[in-house]
Amino acid sequence: MNFLNRKTVEDIDVTGKRVLVRCDYNVPFDSEGNITDTKRIDESIKTLRYLIDHNAKVIICSHRGRPKGTVKPELSLAPTIPYLSKVLGQQVQMATDVVGESAKALCSNLQEGQVMMLENVRFEKGEEANDPAFAKELASLADIYVNDAFGTSHRAHASTAGVAAYLPAVCGYLIQKELQVLGNALNHPARPFVAILGGAKVSDKIGVITALLDKIDVLIVGGGMAYTFTNALGYSIGNSLCEPDKLELAKDIMAKAKEKGIRLILESKAGTPVKWEFNRIDTEMDFNPMVKTGVEIKGVKDLLKKASLPDKLKYTTVSFAHDGVLPGTAKVTLSLAEAGFADHATLYLYYYNAEKGYFEYVDAAAMEGGQVTFSMTHCSDYIVTDAKLPAGITDQKAKTAPDTGDHAPIGFWCFCGIAGITAISCTRRKKQETEK
Repeated sequence: MNFLNRKTVEDIDVTGKRVLVRCDYNVPFDSEGNITDTKRIDESIKTLRYLIDHNAKVIICSHRGRPKGTVKPELSLAPTIPYLSKVLGQQVQMATDVVGESAKALCSNLQEGQVMMLENVRFEKGEEANDPAFAKELASLADIYVNDAFGTSHRAHASTAGVAAYLPAVCGYLIQKELQVLGNALNHPARPFVAILGGAKVSDKIGVITALLDKIDVLIVGGGMAYTFTNALGYSIGNSLCEPDKLELAKDIMAKAKEKGIRLILESKAGTPVKWEFNRIDTEMDFNPMVKTGVEIKGVKDLLKKASLPDKLKYTTVSFAHDGVLPGTAKVTLSLAEAGFADHATLYLYYYNAEKGYFEYVDAAAMEGGQVTFSMTHCSDYIVTDAKLPAGITDQKAKTAPDTGDHAPIGFWCFCGIAGITAISCTRRKKQETEK
């Protein structure tokens, strides 16, 4: 595929022409209305300067936020005007609508080398629907269309796709640069070549995944679609997002990845990953179980106060962000160097059963080098002590925490990172065993 065979602003005469430029000015603002990151605006400047220098009449259009076809003043593009005017060295004119009287008047009076901006295109219902009538009306404002909004070019909206049916269309410098990077990556990739795909649906990415399997070394699948792959492996995902009719497709993709020697990683969300093996397909999955140590767990202090505790008992809490059953017996290594436990001391892990008002013994292990490894089958609230807890607040017969409901396995929750946890290894159980 030749990604470089695309016409750019340099391949068309723009002198004296009204040029509609689709930019991506969906920039962040602070509470006082100041732009906190100007990168998206800055990336459009090269294209805008070229058009200005070649005496084009520049009409910028963009979106901001998701107003869903209604006018929302708080999502106006007007706050971007001061910065854009400063960078371009001229006052950028601002329309109060998209294809209304204000926009048409400014376009009619625009002089060569001048720049104006239309209001948020998503204020129009026809934008996201790629309505032909709206696209045609938008195109009527200009003579040439330039797409330089790389971040939104994958969406078939009126301002990114529809207008190209009514005007000569070329790309700007930003899209040209991104296509060069993408083309080089696919045609002459550095190794290992890693592809990261996200989104909710596997069905949206079939073509991309199929094409990439012949080129890549590692495939990372994230977002909602990762759950479909997880479920295809035979493991419960609770109420998590899934495409049941695409399970066979997910299996086929994983089989092809294995056949081609591609490492497949299922990732809920970017963060600090730990690893385990999917033994049945000889590949890896990374997951981010968010766990915190030393945090206050409601009811724990009150329960401990009721008991006659050993002198100088030390304890800390271990709290997972969500309750849920693990897809097997897990060995969880915790870093407890700052909890005050002595090295080589035997530490005890207890599950806190808030409903019944007692602790359930789970495991015991020695502290080595500031770390301790416990076995568990659930993620929930625990405490770690350096002495056995007395009868009266414990159920010494319990060895695991009870299932806490219809939750996804810990390996498949969407979390951003890990605090206090260094490793997890897991002995897999089949789906029906996990759901018991």
